[in-house]
Amino acid sequence: QVQLVESGGGLVQAGGSLRLSCAASGITFSINAMGWYRQAPGKQRELVATIFGSGRTTYADSVKGRFTISKDNAKNTLYLEMNSLKPDDTALYYCNVPRLVERGTDNWGQGTQVTVSS
Repeated sequence: QVQLVESGGGLVQAGGSLRLSCAASGITFSINAMGWYRQAPGKQRELVATIFGSGRTTYADSVKGRFTISKDNAKNTLYLEMNSLKPDDTALYYCNVPRLVERGTDNWGQGTQVTVSS
């Protein structure tokens, strides 16, 4: 069973930055894609960034150029560097394995709250 622990969220003013971390176990980063998701109140959870085993990255249009996903394979830790934050980025942020999410997994961490004030 994959275990995921997110951290690093907080309250920040618009234009500020935060760095999220996700400590994972039960999954090998070097051969699996990992993703950051977010869910704002009243909205569906969305995938904002993916990093593949090769290191290739993809981003949702809404965060492209502002967010950077990275990982440390040796530490099994995933990161999300968030810059130029906007109030619309306010959400609960989670990490997970995209192929498991696509299969409908209900195994999620507690998430980390990001709140951006205007």
